[in-house]
Amino acid sequence: MPTTRRRIFGLPAGAAAVIAVPSVWMTRMKTHDGPISDHFDGLRFFDPHGAPPKKLAEVLRWQFGGERKRVNWPDWVPSPYADTPPPRVEGDKVRLSFVGHVSWLIQTAGLNILVDPVWSMRASPFSWAGPKRRNDPGIAFEALPEIDVVLVSHGHYDHLDVATLSKLAAKFSPRVVTPLGNDVAMREADRAIKAEAFDWQDRVELGSGLAVTLVPTRHWSARGLLDRNKALWASFVLETPVGKLYIVCDSGYGDGGHFRRVADAHGPLRLAILPIGAYEPRWFMRDQHMNPADAVKALADCGAAQALAHHHGTFQLTDEAIDAPAIALGEALDQAEVPRDKFAVLKPGQVFEF
Repeated sequence: MPTTRRRIFGLPAGAAAVIAVPSVWMTRMKTHDGPISDHFDGLRFFDPHGAPPKKLAEVLRWQFGGERKRVNWPDWVPSPYADTPPPRVEGDKVRLSFVGHVSWLIQTAGLNILVDPVWSMRASPFSWAGPKRRNDPGIAFEALPEIDVVLVSHGHYDHLDVATLSKLAAKFSPRVVTPLGNDVAMREADRAIKAEAFDWQDRVELGSGLAVTLVPTRHWSARGLLDRNKALWASFVLETPVGKLYIVCDSGYGDGGHFRRVADAHGPLRLAILPIGAYEPRWFMRDQHMNPADAVKALADCGAAQALAHHHGTFQLTDEAIDAPAIALGEALDQAEVPRDKFAVLKPGQVFEF
């Protein structure tokens, strides 16, 4: 593979999509057909409290500029853990199994919920290039229990994996809850995917007393050259029998306002799942991805009693070392005088229960 192409596909999944050149991936995604709002101008979505995605010139400066300092990850870093989940978890209990990157299996109240499921080997529009897994999913696909609901936060390839969604549709036919516009990409890929699209602040009943609310997050979305922000992005507040879980799949920190607004509207929060990886270089990533110090501030802002880390250690999307997020998180917690066990870092296949 030519060096130029290899470096292009070293981009984060979303950024790689912006400059991927084959015409088939220039996008066939339709514009969301809905009313103008405080975060939709009739063509594209935007965050009134956020920042627009980086321009192509800035992408190229990062990839090819002389100041780049990229630490290469090992080819394969297996997790020592592998989970075989129970068929169901009933009653006042929540079981969270970390699949890897941003993928989780959440079991509670007799329902099985997947978050941003990616079982593919690459977070990419291509099967032969793009960010490649460095460890197996923490749950083998064949070991999954029956899946009732899937939450998909936005359209970047490390979050919306149509190959995995198609396999889930064929095996389980779950509901797929996603922000506006992402349902179009799913149905164009496979009409069997039961996608339901919702706006920020929509509350969706899931059954068994569970519900999820889509809340604003500081990010953006694209799957091709011409569809920047034509689909919405979101975080989730999941209501469970033991309290609310705040699931932040991708977000910059900004001034922390998104996290404080969630605390005001949905607190108290029992648990926050917060991203800690894909943050270097800061001049490029600050507006879209938190670093570990930002994540510690976000935990304080949202007021959750406990946090779990994700968005690290599986796909190399940016320039930091594979173990840098976990190390930096420990240092940031110590500096903030927060006990390290309040913000846990799991490996794929590890389980957290409460």
